[in-house]
Amino acid sequence: MLRLGRREFGPHEPVIMAIVNRTPDSFYDQGATFRDEPALARVEQAVAEGAAIIDIGGVKAGPGEEVTAEEEARRTVGFVAEVRRRHPDVVISVDTWRADVGAAVCEAGADVLNDAWGGVDPGLAEVAAKYGAGLVCTHAGGAEPRTRPHRVEYDDVMADILRVTVGLAEQAAALGVRRDAIMIDPGHDFGKNTRHSLEATRRLGEMTDTGWPVLVSLSNKDFVGETLDRPVKERVLGTLATTAVSAWLGAQVYRVHEVAETRQVLDMVASIAGHRAPAVARRGLA
Repeated sequence: MLRLGRREFGPHEPVIMAIVNRTPDSFYDQGATFRDEPALARVEQAVAEGAAIIDIGGVKAGPGEEVTAEEEARRTVGFVAEVRRRHPDVVISVDTWRADVGAAVCEAGADVLNDAWGGVDPGLAEVAAKYGAGLVCTHAGGAEPRTRPHRVEYDDVMADILRVTVGLAEQAAALGVRRDAIMIDPGHDFGKNTRHSLEATRRLGEMTDTGWPVLVSLSNKDFVGETLDRPVKERVLGTLATTAVSAWLGAQVYRVHEVAETRQVLDMVASIAGHRAPAVARRGLA
């Protein structure tokens, strides 16, 4: 059982986490949801299409202009409070690696801290424990926040992913973060080249075998683009294919841009696996 905010999710219940970037320079939407009105409209649409979690980010993952903790908080804290006011039952996640920002968004109503940079600020897990928030423990290959990988090598990439993510999860639990609110993330593209991310996907079952709920953040990433030689805006099909494989191998939480399309893929895989009945079953019965 995964318990986040007011929601509980069964072990075979796929969960969609919709991305809402509060940045002027995000790689995918180039700032389309930087202002409040389009960002709130994005939240409404994502919830209507089946997202259970809204993941709010105030700093883009890649290199760019410096964003101080104060500026990151300015972009996220008030927005978290407004989303919480409008959607009391939605799970609110904030994508941050900074403990002080984590504390501020938790005060405003955030339910989950999505630490995409692998515990670079150990205080973030302490914040999650203090506020009863969930925590995403990600493998980033030891990279500094907002840096790109350069000639990174692993003897065994999945062994390193398991060592880091399970270690972070156990540390968080020891600090008081609820075990049923901790997720592990292989960190596609983070501290990895394309072959590493493909191998992490292929061997995702080794992560799900740990018993920790697995979150995957696949949406329109570079490893999809390089695999298919497609620019950012033409990576949806590759993303959905990777989503289907990840679902079959047992991932539970999916951080995405395209909510409706992802919902259909996850429902189809769940039905093939026998965890979900068809929405309609008339064929051969008339």
